[in-house]
Amino acid sequence: MPSTLKQFAACAGLVAAILGSAGCTPKRIPAMTVQDLLEDRVTLDGVLLKCNEHPAKVRNESDCLAARIAVERLAKDVDPAEETRRNAEFERSREKLRLAQEKVRQDHEAKIKVDAYNLPLVPVEPAPPSGGGSGGSGGTPP
Repeated sequence: MPSTLKQFAACAGLVAAILGSAGCTPKRIPAMTVQDLLEDRVTLDGVLLKCNEHPAKVRNESDCLAARIAVERLAKDVDPAEETRRNAEFERSREKLRLAQEKVRQDHEAKIKVDAYNLPLVPVEPAPPSGGGSGGSGGTPP
């Protein structure tokens, strides 16, 4: 009996060790496909950010490659008419901003700039005499 109990305990320990080590290993995450990244733009941005800024933290290079392929496909899918409309809208808003900044600059220059030829005329009168006499008493009468 003691030998079977020892064998049973050894087998149970071996099974527990195998199950424990199997439970601790991380589950393998499959590589992302280009289609997955095209459907989830947030994940695409995250993968690209990690690939570009922290290449040491990348799980595998296939994710970076798939993300770059997805970006190229997205760039090709842009409608030329839509791109033209966006560029035209950008140019209009940029011109509005430029005109507003130019007006602010001109107003600021107009406030600072003093034109001596356009100042109002003020008659110049001599200063009034400073009181009392020719004595050197400082102008206070006795």
